[in-house]
Amino acid sequence: MQKGIIGKKIGMTQIFDETGKVIPVTVIEAGPCVVVQKKTVENDGYAALQLGYGDVKVQRVNKPMKGHFAKADVACKKTLKEFRLDDCDSLNVGDIVKADTFAVGDAIDVVGISKGKGFQGAIKRHNQHRLKETHGTGPVHRQAGSMGACSSPSRIYKGKGMAGHMGAEQVTVQNLEIVKIDTENNLIAIKGAVPGPKGGIVYIVDSVKA
Repeated sequence: MQKGIIGKKIGMTQIFDETGKVIPVTVIEAGPCVVVQKKTVENDGYAALQLGYGDVKVQRVNKPMKGHFAKADVACKKTLKEFRLDDCDSLNVGDIVKADTFAVGDAIDVVGISKGKGFQGAIKRHNQHRLKETHGTGPVHRQAGSMGACSSPSRIYKGKGMAGHMGAEQVTVQNLEIVKIDTENNLIAIKGAVPGPKGGIVYIVDSVKA
């Protein structure tokens, strides 16, 4: 990848283009991120940059992380993320990465943690339909229904859609478009929706399918 940055989801709004068309956008506060560590092929076997985002009080960081930040001579950061960029040599430890690393019209992928939905039934979780509500179905018309075959194979196949914990997992939305960038406030407006709640941490990288 050529570019990558850590950001925080601010929320959704809409903007108008030159023709007056409404574009739904998600606003991301992208950066400023500081380079905390630089990995090289000689020392680590691969080239990558570790970026830090969001200031945090020193007393909220454990001793190993304090030493990690002290070695880089940067302030303690709340979120760390490694990016394997093609041109890692262009940045050094302590450099700042801001929203202007991207440009309007860039195709990007956004990675985030989806909203947690708690324990949900098979209808909400897997889009299964209800059982009939007549002829003695009883009070189970929202349950999963038949689970599998009889004496053979005498078990339920793996992957069966059942009730369980829903959401709160890593989701990647691919091939989104950057509509607007506010470099002064480090804000990026992305066309469409991105995973996670307001205030959630997201990672923006170049699209792999552009």
